[in-house]
Amino acid sequence: MKLDNTVSAVITGGASGLGAATARRLASHGVKVALFDLDVERGEALAKELGGVFCQANVSSSTEVDAAFAKARAAHGQERILVNCAGVGGGAKTVSRDKQTGEIKEYPLENFERIVQINLIGTFRCITKSAAGMLTLPVLEDGDRGAIVNTASVAAEDGQIGQVAYTASKAGIVGMTLTIARDLSSEAIRVNTILPGIFDTPLLGRAAEHVKAGLAAAVPFPKRLGVAEEFAQLAETMITCGYLNGEDVRLDGAIRMQPR
Repeated sequence: MKLDNTVSAVITGGASGLGAATARRLASHGVKVALFDLDVERGEALAKELGGVFCQANVSSSTEVDAAFAKARAAHGQERILVNCAGVGGGAKTVSRDKQTGEIKEYPLENFERIVQINLIGTFRCITKSAAGMLTLPVLEDGDRGAIVNTASVAAEDGQIGQVAYTASKAGIVGMTLTIARDLSSEAIRVNTILPGIFDTPLLGRAAEHVKAGLAAAVPFPKRLGVAEEFAQLAETMITCGYLNGEDVRLDGAIRMQPR
């Protein structure tokens, strides 16, 4: 797919981090971008910078997602590109024992459900609504009608202690990528997923410098944290390379996460 001002894109989680970098990269080619996010201040500021549109939306709400797509399409027309970056984390063991009292605690099920609702079901919700809209568009000369990029995590394959809900949600995204690509193959819509490793994003920004340095040292090469622009670069490749479909690609400097 050629990137220019005849194409529009929706980026969920687009106000910061991986989503913001992807929005900037697409906009640099003239693509009209719509940012879905909960952070109104950042989202509106970035949309203004890029000449795009901000749509406040919680991806776990069909009502809010429908309204966001309606706003984006009113501004830019039907999108041909969807990049799913919205997501949350959260950690706790499946069961744990208090070191002081010996009390046994179960994982809070409501937390598990919240993470899966946002990361996995929210991703699928946006895919179905975007793909349904893409079906109304003609196929381009290069053979593409649309392209979808999802964000999983290396945790999908190397989930660490305390990451059970996050791992389950991201493994679900990996697991559904090929099936969705096959579902949409007859409609000329490609679907791929990126599995980022340890990236220097606002989510990690709260960590102390020595913690980030330790994480960087664990990466085989290059021995540093990933930067959001590298994620955006791979997302662009997945969008523009017409033969790339149904793939789950790690972007991690060859790291394999240890149990903790």
